[in-house]
Amino acid sequence: MYKSDINLNLYKIFYEVASNESISSASKKLVITQSAVSKAIKKLEEDLNTKLFYRNSKGVKLTDKGEELLFYVEEAFNNLITAERAIVESKTLNKGKISIGVPSQIGSFYIFEDITNFHKKYPNIEITIISKTTTQLLKLLERHEIDFIIDTSPIDSKMDDIVIKSLIEVENCFVVNSDTSISVDRIKSIKDLSNYPLVLPIKGADNRKQLDKIFEKNNVELNNVINIHTSEMIIGSIKKDLGIGYIIYDVVKDNVNSGEFKIINIKENLPKVTINLVYIKKYLTIAPKFFIENYLNININ
Repeated sequence: MYKSDINLNLYKIFYEVASNESISSASKKLVITQSAVSKAIKKLEEDLNTKLFYRNSKGVKLTDKGEELLFYVEEAFNNLITAERAIVESKTLNKGKISIGVPSQIGSFYIFEDITNFHKKYPNIEITIISKTTTQLLKLLERHEIDFIIDTSPIDSKMDDIVIKSLIEVENCFVVNSDTSISVDRIKSIKDLSNYPLVLPIKGADNRKQLDKIFEKNNVELNNVINIHTSEMIIGSIKKDLGIGYIIYDVVKDNVNSGEFKIINIKENLPKVTINLVYIKKYLTIAPKFFIENYLNININ
């Protein structure tokens, strides 16, 4: 039978326990006692006549019914958050916020100019930029903790309502410190790189996987490699002349134009990278939608 007296507080507590997989963590976030959290979960289980959590050594884990309930509760709370923001945000952009997920190497050359221009014109819009892995950013998008993502392909998500739109295609390159002792002119092909120290993205990263396929195809054995997670550290290693770096050209374009770095031209074509915009349309409020349409020039309708 339909209930008109739903206790939303019970569902809020359930949501926090489920999200954190911990009663103690939920109690800290909600600023209530663990006993109050446990009582609320027990009350909800009694109301629904079903067990929602299993206890384990690490905390709690959702039952199958708990997983099913979480799906609807997440949807409900995401809709409430979106509704609240839609009411608060002004169509004149005098108030509001934008939260963007973007890996640092992409943000450093692609979106910061747009953000700068936007912020100068609309200083009252709060902007948050979060830099994490693609998987982590997708989870934040799913939880409605960020409005959209700008990241490279592939974007692997099981969300049915996710939208992925290509923004730009960029090139990778090999670069070296201009003051290096490496005989750059002797490097004509991918095979020649095996004789020199290399600074590469870490194994498993998408751009490294593509590069490794080229090495494998050309029977190149790497003997002197430094594996680095971030573009910033790859740039730092090139500056210290630790080797030849592999990186997106736009990230080091200014270093190349200033003469600090030198591009190594090889005959093989290096993999290109597609940068994408990723969002969930129904959760976009006025401010992020305006930014996407007017600064990224993407029609989201």
